[in-house]
Amino acid sequence: MGIRDELKPFFQPKSIAIIGASGRPGTVGYVIVEQLKKKFKGKIYPVNPKYNEILGLKTYPSILDIPDKVDLAVIALRAPLVPKVMEEVGHKGVRATIVVSGGFSEIGGEGVELEKKLSDIARKYGIRVIGPNCIGVLDNTTGVDTFFLPEDRLKRPPKGHISIISQSGAMLSMWIDWMALKGMGLSKAISYGNKVDVDDIDLLEYLREDEETKIILMYIEAFKPNRGSKFVEVAKKITLEGKPIVVLKGGRTSKGVRAAASHTGAMAAGYEVYKAAFKQAGVIEVDTMDEMFDVAKAYLMIGPVYGKRILILTNAGGEGVIATDFAERYGLEVPELPTEVQQELRKKLPPHVIVRNPVDLTGDTDDERYRIVLEELLPRKLFDAVIVITPPHPPSIKGIVVDYVVNAWKKYKVPMVAVVTGGAIAEEHARKFEEKGIPAYQTPERAARVIAALAEYGVFLRKHGVQPKVKE
Repeated sequence: MGIRDELKPFFQPKSIAIIGASGRPGTVGYVIVEQLKKKFKGKIYPVNPKYNEILGLKTYPSILDIPDKVDLAVIALRAPLVPKVMEEVGHKGVRATIVVSGGFSEIGGEGVELEKKLSDIARKYGIRVIGPNCIGVLDNTTGVDTFFLPEDRLKRPPKGHISIISQSGAMLSMWIDWMALKGMGLSKAISYGNKVDVDDIDLLEYLREDEETKIILMYIEAFKPNRGSKFVEVAKKITLEGKPIVVLKGGRTSKGVRAAASHTGAMAAGYEVYKAAFKQAGVIEVDTMDEMFDVAKAYLMIGPVYGKRILILTNAGGEGVIATDFAERYGLEVPELPTEVQQELRKKLPPHVIVRNPVDLTGDTDDERYRIVLEELLPRKLFDAVIVITPPHPPSIKGIVVDYVVNAWKKYKVPMVAVVTGGAIAEEHARKFEEKGIPAYQTPERAARVIAALAEYGVFLRKHGVQPKVKE
């Protein structure tokens, strides 16, 4: 079987057994059963010899007592009990198992030996394993949800096109909760923990063919030994097929590496090795969690940026300067407008407007000045993207600028992001942009980073002969 078929039971099982299911509310084994019962349409088999029934479901003493086929087993038991149970899983013929239990290689000593036993048993029976020391899988299409955090503590996002692979379950949980708050759509989320078997690269290969996934976000601490070249091979295929990968790398410093070792048992090579691998594969590396989701939002709205020349259009001179500083810091170009183009703009704008680039419409601007600049410049093909800085505070701004920006984007197919800084009025102004498909950010530095990331990806595509596709 190929990797797609091997991993399919984790995401599309017809039946799930929860070994260590519990009738006590708030426990790991209870929450997993509760979450699956809410959304999963297949058969659910709680396993615990102490109960006859959990949440109205018949409960079995052992997985071997379940009379039907089991596609996926979820183990939520103390670590010392896991090897014995894995033997039973193997005898049952289950080919996919999620081990949420902690207490393995991440604690060293006896935990390392337990993890080796787990690995040996899995190989003996041909079982694919996610974990241990993880929260497993959340699939918004099939209803598989092994996240053992109840919804009153951890909201689930709406269905969407972002998939996340994370070595850290806690990080993934926080991101999921935040996405739910912001209304960002999720396709799949996978926490793989110590990756005794299934690793980030296997999961990338699965998501490569997943039609619901349009962009992949990753938090990684370390690859398995000798898997770096495979990562480059798989990731490059995915990125060139038009599905960007955005990575946040943990363990960049010597102390970060030590922290990763005690977190998931990860032993990272030098950071420069990872950085080179990401670049070779066309992966977008980010420095912060905010950047990761800023880039994801922008990509889903406006797609790649196929060059580095940007126009900065503002009514706030200071923000224009900051945008320019950060654009250059991130490797973008802010070319001065040709003399003849400046002359054309001066004919149509008040004499105090600055028309070099940034184009500063100044604080007395109205909406119409934005339209004039966009209509004059965008047909000339001078820029690959535009940062439109539109704080709504000038009294002559009525908000029509949103429509002007959206119309210019649709007409000239030049990717744009908006910067709207301020309080409640600014938030409402930003919401109008996003409702019409233009990503908006509170600060110019965030907007510059997003454009730089999308340009990094677009330039990589072009370099490898991928023809630009215009976002409709």
